[in-house]
Amino acid sequence: MAASSSRTVLSRGRCLLASAALLCGLAPALPAAAEPGGCLKYGAAGAVGGHLAHHGVLGAAGGCATGMYVRHRYRKQQRQDAKDAAAYRRGETNPNAAPDANMPAATDAPH
Repeated sequence: MAASSSRTVLSRGRCLLASAALLCGLAPALPAAAEPGGCLKYGAAGAVGGHLAHHGVLGAAGGCATGMYVRHRYRKQQRQDAKDAAAYRRGETNPNAAPDANMPAATDAPH
């Protein structure tokens, strides 16, 4: 019985080691994106905070909603920045930008 148990532990250890080596080998091939955490990350943090207040599920739900909102806001800002950069490369100016204080306004033409 003990020999069989020892073989099982060794085979599980080898399987775990092989899985870890595979993941480490694939890690450089995966693209790295620096985005704020979504539902899982914020949900986990909310669950921990909720657990401390004896409301784990409520904390997880609130954390998940917050994470989805933060990621949505981040991606929306990224899209707007990309649009602004494309317009700048085309030579367009931002019509919503504040007027330059040193430039005279169009109605301030010399008489």
